[in-house]
Amino acid sequence: MKILQLSIALGIVFTSNISYPLKLQALPTNHHLASVKFIPPPPPDRGAAGSRSGAASRGCEIGNQTVTALVPTYQNTLNSDQQSVVPITQVWGLTNAEHPEFFFFVPYNASSIKNIEFVLQAQTDSKNKTLYRTNLTIPESPGIISVHLPQNEVSLQVGKMYQWFLKVRVQCDQKQPLRLDYTNGWVQKINQNATLTAQFKQAELEQKVTLYATNGVWYDTVKSLVELRLSNPHNQSLRKQWQTLLNSVGLEQIANQPLINCCKPR
Repeated sequence: MKILQLSIALGIVFTSNISYPLKLQALPTNHHLASVKFIPPPPPDRGAAGSRSGAASRGCEIGNQTVTALVPTYQNTLNSDQQSVVPITQVWGLTNAEHPEFFFFVPYNASSIKNIEFVLQAQTDSKNKTLYRTNLTIPESPGIISVHLPQNEVSLQVGKMYQWFLKVRVQCDQKQPLRLDYTNGWVQKINQNATLTAQFKQAELEQKVTLYATNGVWYDTVKSLVELRLSNPHNQSLRKQWQTLLNSVGLEQIANQPLINCCKPR
């Protein structure tokens, strides 16, 4: 819990008055998904500190893994004063959607999970304001789940930073207390230019994956590629593209985990 509290505090301190409007540049599209090359954009100058993987003690998870968000990380430093430099890990990605979808690897069997909670926050007057909070249905087996921000909830605004949390409470043994495994990071909506908007209207899903990836729009790249994989579960080319994408941001340890059709608000 101390790690969770520190992460929240860092988020509050580092995100004050952040403004990071990006305008995407349109690139030529291909008719086939030959290669997914994610080109990471420069991260914010400050802020977006988070924890991509959990820090729970080992117990009932598979493969000695913890809850992990499918989001890039960036290593940065904060000059707290003239004599000390504090290293921070930025967990951050861009989206073009007002109601984006988030993806997480949950390494627990259903019998061990007592609760899964998703929280979305925005900063108001140097304070974190909760915009959305929900408990999620529990996946039937370990794997990669998705969490979608509902259409009837708050819409992300261009240039603003939003912090999300996924908290998984597990109990491996009835004789042991509940323990928390969690991940937290940031999402930011970008400003899409007219040329790219026109391209998206004409693009097929394979082309959209390429456009999102080459423009550094992480959340939408993942969502589009997941849609392709779920509609073509035996396509080895798509599986390879998926592995390449996750490997490019240091997520190779979960690249072979199954995609689970879960989870909805309870």
